[in-house]
Amino acid sequence: MASSKRDPWLDNAKMALVALVVLGHTWALLPSDGPGGGLYDFLYLWHMPAFVFVSGYLSRAFTWAPGRMWQLVTTLAVPYVLFEATLALFRIQVGGEQLVDLFTDPHFPLWYLPALIVWRLLTPLFRPLWGGLVVAVGISLASGFIDGEFSQFLDFARILGLLPFFVLGLKATPERLEALRSRAATVLGLALFAVIGLLALTLDRWASGDYLYFKPYSFLDATDQTAVLTRLFVLGVGMAGALAWLAVVPRVDGWFARMGAATMVVYLFHGFVVKGLQYAGFPEWAEGRPWLGLLAATVIGFAIALGLAAPPVRRLLEHFVDPFASARKKVDDAVALTVVVQEQERALEQESARVDEPVTAGR
Repeated sequence: MASSKRDPWLDNAKMALVALVVLGHTWALLPSDGPGGGLYDFLYLWHMPAFVFVSGYLSRAFTWAPGRMWQLVTTLAVPYVLFEATLALFRIQVGGEQLVDLFTDPHFPLWYLPALIVWRLLTPLFRPLWGGLVVAVGISLASGFIDGEFSQFLDFARILGLLPFFVLGLKATPERLEALRSRAATVLGLALFAVIGLLALTLDRWASGDYLYFKPYSFLDATDQTAVLTRLFVLGVGMAGALAWLAVVPRVDGWFARMGAATMVVYLFHGFVVKGLQYAGFPEWAEGRPWLGLLAATVIGFAIALGLAAPPVRRLLEHFVDPFASARKKVDDAVALTVVVQEQERALEQESARVDEPVTAGR
């Protein structure tokens, strides 16, 4: 998604969102009834909707052209298989876990890769579709009725449940997003976050954490009618939170914005560190230290994100995130070097020929 001129606004939004993804996973190591529980609910009411929205906005140019389809394979499908296998090996060898349904039941950070594949394949259908957002909302609501076992295949229920946020991003344009850059939009965004915070504090009264994962209605302790209406409300809150986030995110360029190019590195590698914290006993240590545990999880979460996005680390890990691009770059560099060497050899041959030419006097 790199372009000749990156937008620091979007890069700030992307980098902060992926850092919040890591933060959510470190908070998940804390007791759910501790002070981190409310913060976790607040975060999950809006940060993944915002993440999906930005993904949709940046996927607007996707088509079914062969080059684009091959890009899905090299940048999403191949990393999914590679990291599913390596994270499974890590969990088995280091954590001593027993795993089943490898590749079909994604690890906690990796479900987003098949989700992006599905959403981008739907992009040429939804982007020009009038009323596409309404259709996507209908699909999200209907996906709650998917059979529980089938819904776990590639986390399909969540993929369809979050579809409206992706379509909302597809429907956005630079001109429409410009309205979010005003001071009034920033104030409104902060007010919306305050409302979302209140909703998070009372989540147990009107919903449950399962709604934030868009699980099938059969998994929920509610009637189908209540589940549908609650999901519709959660969708509305998520859309409001996504727009509020873009309204409050900084527009300035700098080191943090430049890290926005490393979001995939952070996303794919942070799972190893989070699982390592779990195996090292961090949840047990935090059990009796609610506030200190929350502070530690917060600092560690941001440190993981910033550490993985640091330029030296990113340059090293990018070879594993997109091995095809890395291999292609090596081939291109080798070809370019060969061309330079050949040109230098030809220049030397021409210079040598001129030196060896006999000197003739003019008539």
